[in-house]
Amino acid sequence: MATRNILKDGDPTLLKRSREVVNFDNRLHELLDDMAETMHEAEGAGLAAPQVGVLRRVAVVATPDGIVELVNPEIIQTDGEQEGAEGCLSFPGLYGLVKRPERATVRAKDRHGKEFTLEGEGIVARAFCHEIDHLDGIVFTERAERILTPEELQEMFEEREDSSEE
Repeated sequence: MATRNILKDGDPTLLKRSREVVNFDNRLHELLDDMAETMHEAEGAGLAAPQVGVLRRVAVVATPDGIVELVNPEIIQTDGEQEGAEGCLSFPGLYGLVKRPERATVRAKDRHGKEFTLEGEGIVARAFCHEIDHLDGIVFTERAERILTPEELQEMFEEREDSSEE
């Protein structure tokens, strides 16, 4: 496993649509392993292959049960709505106010090509949507109602800390 370089805002690769994975081979396994390590090192909630310069429909998402690998994922159902601060490893320090579904069901394949479905709620649903957007060349700033100021962001973090202490 190796940590890969995360592309930053302004790199044209981030705005391109990724191609479907057809070979479930060692190259794919290595990419998935590297992406999981890269996401972990960067302390992210998810990472899509275009963010590491690979235009393939591959993403990894951190869930309470561990890292989920998504190959050729698609959102097949959504429910509810949440609005909150969203950031991205490709846009360090930048957060926007983004509306996403409260629940999202994804159909994808695992590293061996076996199809599965998985439902995410809250932050996991947000991460599913965010990473699948990356695969379509859409970055969160395109979905943001507005970009948060550093003061607004600090206030949101303080509110979260206060509510977790209660």
